[in-house]
Amino acid sequence: MLRRLIWALVKAALILAVLAVLGVLAYAYVGPMLFPDDFAAPATEVTKPVTLGIGQ
Repeated sequence: MLRRLIWALVKAALILAVLAVLGVLAYAYVGPMLFPDDFAAPATEVTKPVTLGIGQ
């Protein structure tokens, strides 16, 4: 009885894990078409001074 219950829990966990992976893959492929702002690169320009230590 207990062995059967544990097997059912393991099987349910595996099914949920597979569904989660499929959901993430679907979001990765379909997401840019449905939510373009979430996948857009930042459009702000960043300028920072750089000091090169040449000849030191």
